[in-house]
Amino acid sequence: MDKQTEFVLRAMEERDVRFVRLWFTDVLGFLKSVAISPAELEGAFEEGIGFDGSAIEGFARVYESDMIAHPDPTTFQTLPWRDQAKPTARMFCDITLPDGSPSYADPRYVLKRALKKATARGFTFYTHPEIEFFLFASPVDPARPPVPLDNAGYFDHTSLDEGSRFRRQAITMLEQMGISVEFSHHEAGPGQHEIDLRYADALSTADNIMTFRVVIREVAASLGLHASFMPRPLADAPGSAMHTHMSLFDGDLNAFYDASDEFHLSVTGRQFVAGLLAHAAEITAVTNQWVNSYSRLAWGAEAPAYICWGRNNRSALVRVPGYKPHKGTSVRVELRSIDTAANPYLAYALVLGAGLDGIDKGLELPPGAEDDVWSLTDRERQAMGILPLPRSLDEALGVMERSEFVADTLGEHVFDYFLKNKRAEFEEYRRQVTPWELRKLLMVL
Repeated sequence: MDKQTEFVLRAMEERDVRFVRLWFTDVLGFLKSVAISPAELEGAFEEGIGFDGSAIEGFARVYESDMIAHPDPTTFQTLPWRDQAKPTARMFCDITLPDGSPSYADPRYVLKRALKKATARGFTFYTHPEIEFFLFASPVDPARPPVPLDNAGYFDHTSLDEGSRFRRQAITMLEQMGISVEFSHHEAGPGQHEIDLRYADALSTADNIMTFRVVIREVAASLGLHASFMPRPLADAPGSAMHTHMSLFDGDLNAFYDASDEFHLSVTGRQFVAGLLAHAAEITAVTNQWVNSYSRLAWGAEAPAYICWGRNNRSALVRVPGYKPHKGTSVRVELRSIDTAANPYLAYALVLGAGLDGIDKGLELPPGAEDDVWSLTDRERQAMGILPLPRSLDEALGVMERSEFVADTLGEHVFDYFLKNKRAEFEEYRRQVTPWELRKLLMVL
């Protein structure tokens, strides 16, 4: 038994933990959970907990359904919103088949496999997400537009309102679970907020994002509110992004830093960005996996819809933020397409894979776009070599389906299931008659 497992078992006893929730996600990124008693935990560490994989979205077919969940002791935390007199803890799990081999349907394993490729090249992949979401008055009626908690705007200071109280409680709870928060603020839309998590390795970040979503919903519910990570829930407001800053480190050195470069971006960093651009269209179905995701990308302004990069250009898909003098570790790149409803494990696996592919192939970074890309005409963008991202889930799936890179990164099982599930979603969507169609066409046709 390793030291981390011993620590967890000792902490369970010292804190009198009554229940342990074992967490993992399905292919679409929905959190799954099974509770066990403390008496079962040592056995779970040694042998895992069996479950029916065929009942989980994208995990297994009926005739190969047996799967095992193995708790990762490094992710042990107590849940601060539960009764502290009778604490409940949680751990993320790795999923295997009965013979002990990894489940290729486990999104956490997909990311681990991608990170292993980075490690083989001497790199550690760090990520820092800016997570946006909406707060609505509860109860929410899906048949009617939701009512935002407030009418504030970007960076507005609102004294002692429910939004400020919410962010304070949410951040306190996140930090109690070992998740460091960099800062928080009101976003541009009514009822829209942003909380930024500090840099961490990509696997920890993905785990933290899954925990973040639970914490946000729990705090909202405790205040009589509804929190939504829907990419764009309001027709007259911008959507919610999960802009992610990222960098590769070689030991203690930032592989993206070059003091002699105009943007302080090394050859490795430039090749990484070139890889992101080269594979941007192919990975969009995963970074923006819902029909509603493309409503956000169509909004304009800071929502990226074109494949380009820039220095301080927030309309670009990839941005190279300003360098902090004498702090080479701060050099990073920011991918702005990912939305808050993506599966973080799959999204980060593809983003990392795209960047590494750019490095492996020595891809050349094209000229940056410093104009507002949305304000350019189609002809101007075409002259600059700026191509559009897919404009619908259907188009994104078509590009993904032809991508050997995405199939290889996700693995055949996840790749096939994801395409099948999302094709069905789009087919269901295109059969709908929307309020917009009724409003525009019913009385004139």
